[in-house]
Amino acid sequence: MGCEVKELITNENKRKEIKLESYVTPVTGLPTLRDIIEELAKPGRDPRSKIKEFSFADVHTMEDLTEGMVVPGIVTNITKFGAFVDIGIKQDGLVHISNLSRTYITDPSTVVKLHQHVMVKVIGVDIERRRIQLSMKDVDTKKA
Repeated sequence: MGCEVKELITNENKRKEIKLESYVTPVTGLPTLRDIIEELAKPGRDPRSKIKEFSFADVHTMEDLTEGMVVPGIVTNITKFGAFVDIGIKQDGLVHISNLSRTYITDPSTVVKLHQHVMVKVIGVDIERRRIQLSMKDVDTKKA
């Protein structure tokens, strides 16, 4: 077309001059080329939703954990007896079903979902047995 992409974005007449059929390849078909032209008419529009930022606490080993500490985590597994949460160290912690909610629940998946970002409180650390007990009770989960 003898112009830059910037001019194609701002000049509708230039976009109309493009003969899309001459750009069809086995990989890129006419419908895709039409979509590209349509998107050139909407500069700056990003259809993706905003990604939620997440970062672990400054905890690297089980020895860094102390009872009462509140840390962010990601739900990695859900079982009948609770949910396992990655808090940024090698060993995932367990939020027992009784510590998922202040109300009685029979199914952990009613409270948490896989890959959900959560805030958890450390309620027990057994370094010898490599176990971390966590709780979601009385923790502001909106910060995760």
